[in-house]
Amino acid sequence: MVSWFDTYDPNTFQAFSSAHLGALLLFSASIVLLYVGRFWLRDEQRSKRIRFTLIGLLVLAEVSLNIWYVAGGVYDVSDTLPLELCSISLYLCVFMLLFRSRFIFNIVYFTGIGGALQALLTPALGYPFPHFRFLQFFLAHIVIILAVLYMVWVEKYRPTWKSVGLAMLFLNVLLVVVGSINYLTGGNYMFLARKPETASLLDVLGPYPWYILSLEAVAFVMFIILYAPFGLSTWLRRRRGYISYEQ
Repeated sequence: MVSWFDTYDPNTFQAFSSAHLGALLLFSASIVLLYVGRFWLRDEQRSKRIRFTLIGLLVLAEVSLNIWYVAGGVYDVSDTLPLELCSISLYLCVFMLLFRSRFIFNIVYFTGIGGALQALLTPALGYPFPHFRFLQFFLAHIVIILAVLYMVWVEKYRPTWKSVGLAMLFLNVLLVVVGSINYLTGGNYMFLARKPETASLLDVLGPYPWYILSLEAVAFVMFIILYAPFGLSTWLRRRRGYISYEQ
């Protein structure tokens, strides 16, 4: 019998298997619960507890992963540094929640939701349920999105049109930094050196290196879509104000 913590498992993760769909169902339920309870959570003490609970879950996910890397003898600078977009978003979420940072929110609203949602739908994951890596992977990505939506629904933070540009600038700076580290370590962080072995959005974005340019366009469109509800809401409020003024 393979241990839940073994670094080798003869079984592999299957996309949209019953375990994957169950994880997505849990993700959906947690989003609904956060939205339904948003007004109740605005109490200062409750909001503080939920913020630190989210921080604790993010730290637990990241620390336990690195302990597993070291204990399993698979820690490698070319493969296990926290340089994937979701790993970076996880760290940003911790600081965002800890300091209630609007600046970080304006970045991680886009990179966190966009990256984690893509990861949840098409996981680059080699371990099936109930392996530790499966549980850690889905915990980390679900909580990243919950952390961002907590700031929206409970703390009432809102991205702006300038946030889209800030997030794109951050992403492009990150590409240069992570690409340089890939060159030095022989790694493939953020899949900038090659596509993942598992099925993903990159499969339809062309060959290397052109899919990186395609990803830029996809990221921009995704960021626009994520901003759209807030942009539309702002436009409608201004429109109503204009009509009321005219009347």
